[in-house]
Amino acid sequence: MTTAMEREAITEYLEIDLETESWHCRVCDHRIAGARESYKRGLLLYERDPRDIYEAKIDAEYSHAPDPEWCRIVEFYCPGCATQVEVEYLPPGHPITHDIELDIDALAERQKARVA
Repeated sequence: MTTAMEREAITEYLEIDLETESWHCRVCDHRIAGARESYKRGLLLYERDPRDIYEAKIDAEYSHAPDPEWCRIVEFYCPGCATQVEVEYLPPGHPITHDIELDIDALAERQKARVA
C-alpha cells in the first residue's frame, strides 16, 4: 500500500505516486495513467461547443462565445469521480496539449532525501 509520503501533489486535482510511477486523482484516488506519460491519456474528455458555454447576452446573434470554427473547448474529467481536472481552448484539429512533464527520478530522489 502506498503511503502519503510517496505521493507528490502536482495540481489541485492531480498527484503522482512515486512508488508506482502513476498519476492519481486527489479527490477519489483513481489511478489515471503512468506518470511518465500525459495524465490526459487516462481522463475522460468532452468536447464542447463554445456557444453552449457562452450564451447570447443581447440577442440570439450576439455572444461572447468564441467562433466554433476557430475554437473548441475540451474538458477533462476523472473517470473515477467525474471531477473536472482540466479545460483547454484549442483550434479545431490541434492535438491535445502535453502540459505537464516532470522529472520523476528527481522527484523520487527529493522524496527520499526528505524521508531520510
